[in-house]
Amino acid sequence: MRNEGVLSLNPHGFHRIAYTDWGDAAADRTVICVHALTRNGRDFDRLAGALAEDWRVACPDIAGRGRSDWLAHGADYNYPQYLADMTMLIARLGAGAVDWVGTSMGGLIGMMLAAQPGTPIRRLVLNDVGPFLPKAALARIADYVGQDPRFATLDELEAYLRRVHAPFGPLSDEAWRHMAEHGHRRLEDGGFALAYDPAIAQAFRQGALQDMDLWHVWDAVRCPVLIQRGAESDLLTADIATEMTRRGPRAELVTIPGVGHAPALMDAEQIALVRDWLVAR
Repeated sequence: MRNEGVLSLNPHGFHRIAYTDWGDAAADRTVICVHALTRNGRDFDRLAGALAEDWRVACPDIAGRGRSDWLAHGADYNYPQYLADMTMLIARLGAGAVDWVGTSMGGLIGMMLAAQPGTPIRRLVLNDVGPFLPKAALARIADYVGQDPRFATLDELEAYLRRVHAPFGPLSDEAWRHMAEHGHRRLEDGGFALAYDPAIAQAFRQGALQDMDLWHVWDAVRCPVLIQRGAESDLLTADIATEMTRRGPRAELVTIPGVGHAPALMDAEQIALVRDWLVAR
């Protein structure tokens, strides 16, 4: 694993996108793994390690998260900016085509890129996200994103993650600790906070929350798609997931029992589903 970075441009200047780079840089195939709204690229350490034997794997921290720069203006945290940043990353990697694994927000970024004419996205794995996001699920996320809680110890921060991200399902103590160790920032007083800019929540505060309808984007996707859905997910409902198998690219669907939003892609079974699907195509 190598810690790398690339500069990208936002409306108010340059910012650095950090990413971890796994595997052989000269590999024939490249996978980009992109995290959920408040998470970071280190969530994919186990998946990347499993794929790195055959793929080059890049796991970026989206702007305002992890080790990437915070943007000077909260309004610049938006999907057009994320698409531009990831296009810059693809160019930096020198890959003519890439496979994409995206959890929640990361899946939406991948879907939007895959819908573009001439897209470099060859295959797409959507981890518990689709083209229709119910208002109720967005409201649940809005309840915690951007609150910027403070913690005296890393153990307290880990307990918070276990509570807020309980829908991830049953994870090992090691997995929760990994998320805490790579999902915090140190404060000047010695305390801990979450490793993201609270201003990413600004998009949730612009008017009343509404259902998010992106079916027109989905219908423009042409590459093969695998959907992993948490059986108890409130963001990707069973009806929407089933409809995704019937229209657009007609995705393959796998449902993970005992999990909500979203499967963490940290256990052997979920990792094997992704790897086996990519290998077979």
